[in-house]
Amino acid sequence: MHHFDDGTRTLDGDAFGKDTKGFDTSGYTPVADLQDKPAHYDTYDDEDERKPFGWTAGADIGLLVLRLALGGAFVAHGLQKVFGLFGGPGIDGFTRYLQSAGFREARILAWVTGVTELGGGALLVLGLFTPLAAAGVLGVMANVVALKYKGGFFAPNGVELEVAYAAMAFAALFAGPGRAALDYNRSWFRHPLLSGFICLVLAAGATAATLYVFR
Repeated sequence: MHHFDDGTRTLDGDAFGKDTKGFDTSGYTPVADLQDKPAHYDTYDDEDERKPFGWTAGADIGLLVLRLALGGAFVAHGLQKVFGLFGGPGIDGFTRYLQSAGFREARILAWVTGVTELGGGALLVLGLFTPLAAAGVLGVMANVVALKYKGGFFAPNGVELEVAYAAMAFAALFAGPGRAALDYNRSWFRHPLLSGFICLVLAAGATAATLYVFR
């Protein structure tokens, strides 16, 4: 029969030192020398010499490039639609396109879309009112995807480019502009999740109104 230790033994070895002979050590494994402690044996140093975590410029550079690329592209698209630059259709040509796609109040929508692309792109480049600008771009791209999805995913007839633009806008919406922006330290900069969610709801509402009210 196996007998459990009644806990009355003491360890007289040198491992615990002479001052501990009166303690019950039956449940402990002696460590002869702390200098020879196992690798997993942990101690607390008086002073932690590890460098504390600090924010680096890597994320800021990445967000700056994201904003410049996305914003610059939509400034160009907006100039095409509003002013007819870079071989664009201008307001008249874009209005005719929207009419052919089945939209009512096509001229108003042409102006709203063109100004949203131009203004939203410029704000993204500057990093100003970033959540609102990103939501505007995201809403425009959601409408385009809804119109073109039957053409498949891949270019030239698919929604590949529009989905990529929408993903970039979604990232800017919730990640924020980074510190290299005019938004730095504003309230929506300090609360990116809340501001991103609010602007996402606005973008979804505008997209639904465009597709189901004006079409």
